[in-house]
Formats: sequence, structure tokens, C-alpha cells
Amino acid sequence: MIDPSDTITSEEELRTIYAQPAKPVREKAFPHLDKHSRRYLELSPFFCIGSSQPDGLGDVSPRGGEPGFVHALDDTHIAFPDRPGNNRLDTLLNILHRPAVGLLFFLPGVNEMLRINGRALITRREDLMQRFLHDGKRPRTVVVIETCEVYFHCSKALRRSDLWNPDKRISKGGFPTLGQIARDQLRLPVPSRLIDFALNQDAKKNLY
Repeated sequence: MIDPSDTITSEEELRTIYAQPAKPVREKAFPHLDKHSRRYLELSPFFCIGSSQPDGLGDVSPRGGEPGFVHALDDTHIAFPDRPGNNRLDTLLNILHRPAVGLLFFLPGVNEMLRINGRALITRREDLMQRFLHDGKRPRTVVVIETCEVYFHCSKALRRSDLWNPDKRISKGGFPTLGQIARDQLRLPVPSRLIDFALNQDAKKNLY
């Protein structure tokens, strides 16, 4: 455990360790989308969304789809479909209580990321539901976000991780399957291969 006396508790303390950001870094966040952030959205197939639980505990959830599955509605609003998941509804419930969210978009092969901070709402407005039809299947809901800060994140994190390097991928069997994890954590009295089969079937049948 960390002793409270060993913790940093003020910005002043932090600034004795970290320099002030350069002027271009301080001024790179804009309240609206531009041509570069719009293009990134058109190409990106994946992002993570951060939200806060009612008690203040942070939460993050992945979202994925075809490239461009997040749409720019105008210069200050984006929207994405909520597809079938595990029905915990963590992010959606958080939005109902605390609409402030942060999104981090990734583009495979590109080391820079796109960050968008804003306020979210959940809707089933028909034109938006129709906008996100996939093979005739409607999303469960649509999340609309009013952008407050839009900016590109530097490449250092992805360069350090070498995330896009195919030689760094973990080989099959190098990490337990979700079926194995679920069997161990929940102490399920069934073989992990059956759990994995059920999970794979669900992913095939209920992807959209």
C-alpha cells in the first residue's frame, strides 16, 4: 500500500516534476470537428469511451464496427449505434447520471489517436435509428455526443507499445480464452471449450 505521505496532492507539486506544456499543445483542443478529425472518424473502426458511474468511479468500454461507424452529424455532434452486448448497460446507465464522456479513437497502422470529450445523450429518434441500419438490423439505441474538446493525441504511447507490429502479437494459446477465464472465475462446472463455443456462437448470431 502507498502511504498518504508519499502521494502527490496538488498541481503545484506536479509542476515541480512536469514542465508546462508548450503553447501549441495548450491550444490544440477545439470545440468542433475539422476536416482532419472528420476524416479520421470516416476511417476509424474502433474507439474506447470513458464515463463515470453515479458514485464517481470511472469506467471505460470498447466500441467497434465497420470503418466510419461513428458519424459526424455536424461540426459539433457525432453519433454511434449501440449494438448488442452483454446487457450490463454500464456506459448507457452512466450517461443517464453523468453525461460527460471522453472518447479515444484508433486507426490501425496510424500512431496518432483522436480524442473527443463532450456530453452524451441516448436516443431512439427514427432518422438516427435508420441511419445506422446494418443488413436491415436496427441498433438498440443511438448515442449522440456534443463535442467540447477535439484534438489529436501524439504518437508516443503507441510507439512505446509498438501496438501495430504484427510480430508482437501473442500467439494462439498464449493467453487463456474467455471460456477458461469464466470457468475459473465463476467456478462453472462445465468444460471451458463449451463456454467458448457458446460465446463464439453468440458473437456470430448477435453481432448486430
